[in-house]
Amino acid sequence: MTISLNPSTLLSGQGIDVSSLVQQVLTESSGQLTEWQSEQTTLQNQAANIVGINSDLTKLAAAVQALSDPLGALTAVAANSSDANVLTATATTSASSGTHQIVVKSLATTGVVYTQAFAGGDSTSILSQDANTGEIDLQVGGDAGTTRQISISRGSNDTLSSLADYINQQGWGVTASVVPDADGSHLAIVSQAAGAAGALSITSNDTGVQFVDPSGGTNASVTIDGVPRSYASNTITGAIPGVTLNLSSASPGETVQLSVGPDATQVMSALNNFVSAYNQVINDINQQFTVNPATDSEGPLGSDSGLRALQSSLMNDVTYAISGNGGLVNLAALGINMNNDGTLAMGVTPDGKTTSQVMAANPGAFQAFFQNVGGTGFANKFNQDLMNLTDPTVGVLNVDLAQNKTQQQNLADSINNFENQLNDKQKALMLQFSQVNASLQQYPLLLQQVTDTLGTLNASSGNSKSGS
Repeated sequence: MTISLNPSTLLSGQGIDVSSLVQQVLTESSGQLTEWQSEQTTLQNQAANIVGINSDLTKLAAAVQALSDPLGALTAVAANSSDANVLTATATTSASSGTHQIVVKSLATTGVVYTQAFAGGDSTSILSQDANTGEIDLQVGGDAGTTRQISISRGSNDTLSSLADYINQQGWGVTASVVPDADGSHLAIVSQAAGAAGALSITSNDTGVQFVDPSGGTNASVTIDGVPRSYASNTITGAIPGVTLNLSSASPGETVQLSVGPDATQVMSALNNFVSAYNQVINDINQQFTVNPATDSEGPLGSDSGLRALQSSLMNDVTYAISGNGGLVNLAALGINMNNDGTLAMGVTPDGKTTSQVMAANPGAFQAFFQNVGGTGFANKFNQDLMNLTDPTVGVLNVDLAQNKTQQQNLADSINNFENQLNDKQKALMLQFSQVNASLQQYPLLLQQVTDTLGTLNASSGNSKSGS
């Protein structure tokens, strides 16, 4: 230990700089503290990198799980219409792949009956001037339907609006309303059901309003794969197993082609998410193992054996292959290729086909490569490994993080204990050197007192000799 003092000032009464001197002593003693603090910073950097990689690994696990999900993107089915203005469709996973020819001859319509313009306004009774009662008979459901007798009494339900209210209260499956226009007002009665079951007609009327001939109340007429069909709704289920047709407009002279098959949009989105998530993790790992030319060192986790184990596991998973399956045995056979740095890229197969083309050519084998009931597909196996790799307790990075946390806590305890020792030492040194400083500051006064005393003694001694 080398403590610096200025000898020329020690006996001048200026004393010593106690704080500076104590700090020099403590600095000489705190080398171990600096080393521990450096180790602590390294551990904190390592922890931050582990957390980041673990987060990206969790995202990869989610992307792979989506590929292994038996109800996920790979099993999604789409129904595509050649003319969405005529019809659209949706499909469930039970729908079989195939193409269907559909002609929409007419749409299902809602039955409507309405009166001619009534100029009297809503305050005028619809009954004849000399009548106090009347009746309108409304048939709902066509010729085989039910006839509803609407009894009208003067002063109760004999205006258009009161009659509409009365009809709406009966629960007959129709809705009545008053529609005004330039010529007067119309009572309109609309069926709540489409198709023939909603056909309406007026079979009797002895009031002062006249009804226009009814319209609507017809079934949709379509031809599906050459077979004529009739439906009460424009939303048709069951005509094609697993497919729901939504009729938009009639086009009797047009054959619409409906293609049912794997939902390529969902599949490609899921695959792109997987490739992106996988590449992020691989880039994270590569960054740790890349040597920085400026520092000639790897990243904070360059020596982490757990990260090496993770890298090895991921490489085994991504190069996994199955046998047979129509030649779709690995990612390369699907057009997903590996770059030199271990990342993946959506490209083409050895014979030049894109991933979409491979899927379209053999959708069953394409799905079987990723998932199957035996759990031996690419995504099945990868998903299981990632569940282990990201396990909160035994996952490789979570184990690393737990060990790092323990090391940080041990270092923090050591640093805290050492700092307490330094604080105690500082207090002791401050007291000790303050006492020394007080003595040094008193030195000139003591020296003067000694000098004065000696001078007095010398003077007394001289006088004594002279007297003798």
